[in-house]
Amino acid sequence: IGGTATAVVASEKKTVADLDITTVEGAQRALSIVDDALTSVNSSRADMGAIQNRFTSTIASLNTTSENLSASRSRIRDTDYAKETAELTRTQILQQAGTAMLAQANQSPSSVMSLLQG
Repeated sequence: IGGTATAVVASEKKTVADLDITTVEGAQRALSIVDDALTSVNSSRADMGAIQNRFTSTIASLNTTSENLSASRSRIRDTDYAKETAELTRTQILQQAGTAMLAQANQSPSSVMSLLQG
């Protein structure tokens, strides 16, 4: 095996290169070290995969937010301020006229009553 693979076995460091795999016991110990190393690698891969998924989700959320902000900014920039101001004025006039008509309607019964009593 090329390189020096290191694993912790029973609280002592051993490298695969230090093991004698010519015996059954040595081969079993080497397999145990390799299995422990694979378990460690798989655990690390799972942790990194979870982190990658969180990053992917965050990136997607930020992209959506960016698109929404861009669309809002575009709508604000494209606003026809003269038209919108005229529409606001028209709405305010209609509201004031409605209020005035309601006030007159409320006064009508009292005017009729005073004429009848008069």
